[in-house]
Amino acid sequence: MSDAPAALGQALGAQGYIAGDELTTVLFLAQQLERPLLAEGPAGVGKTALAGAWAAAAGRRLIRLQCYEGLDESRALYEWEYARQMLYTQLLRDKLGEMLARAGSLADAADRLAAEEEVFFSERFLLARPLLQAITSEEPALLLIDEIDRADAEFEAFLLEVLSEFQVSVPELGTIRARHRPAVVLTSNHTRELSVALRRRCLYIFIDYPTQEAELEILRLHVPQLNERLAARVVALVQGLRDLDLRKNPGISETIDWAKALVALEADTLDRRTLERTLSVLLKHEQDLQRARRRLAARAEQDAAG
Repeated sequence: MSDAPAALGQALGAQGYIAGDELTTVLFLAQQLERPLLAEGPAGVGKTALAGAWAAAAGRRLIRLQCYEGLDESRALYEWEYARQMLYTQLLRDKLGEMLARAGSLADAADRLAAEEEVFFSERFLLARPLLQAITSEEPALLLIDEIDRADAEFEAFLLEVLSEFQVSVPELGTIRARHRPAVVLTSNHTRELSVALRRRCLYIFIDYPTQEAELEILRLHVPQLNERLAARVVALVQGLRDLDLRKNPGISETIDWAKALVALEADTLDRRTLERTLSVLLKHEQDLQRARRRLAARAEQDAAG
């Protein structure tokens, strides 16, 4: 088997992203086959960060489309600035008057006006949104369509056409085709089921919370100041909290933030007082904090009894 996926993994590692063999292989195939990559998994596992690391490793410009309920074509693709076009027309009114006044006939005036149409129907009045920015990019880009599951099914259907052809039709300008086919990453937290048609067009990877060993490696990379013993304790505690029925499990970014907070406080142990002071860096809902405190208190009692 080619060692290219391993090289890609090293390039991602240089950008601070730890990727396993399956992920690097799927990324490499998405790159070689020029297929969009659909990365699905719970919130906070590094799906968005993957796109940023891949773009940096490949030397591509990252263009992000953040999806949300109600997102429509104009917000994702382009808007035609009619108000700006009208203002431009007013500024040129005198110029047009002089030009048409010199016309010898109505036909001549019409020809002169037609020759100036490109002034009024040009890209200067086109406000490119992320999809069009990716299509018209002068250099190869990476398009991140973040949290596609938050968008409506109608927008998803529109997106299928764009991802298939990488060209769009602008009534005022005609068809605009991609100068360079962008790499595409779609992320989903699986808040709704995506269509079979979208899944069929993409390569797929499920990204879950990292193993204890992988998360410890991530901490070593991002918070090297944290001593090894405390880092292992942090990861073990976070992994245990994810087993609780929390409203929002702590993601990798929260683990890193918590580790950085401990470094800032010059903590060398995770005693009860330190946990009480810093647990809100890790958990963002009061009921999650209360549940975690009960779990930690019960565990402390067990340890004391043992």
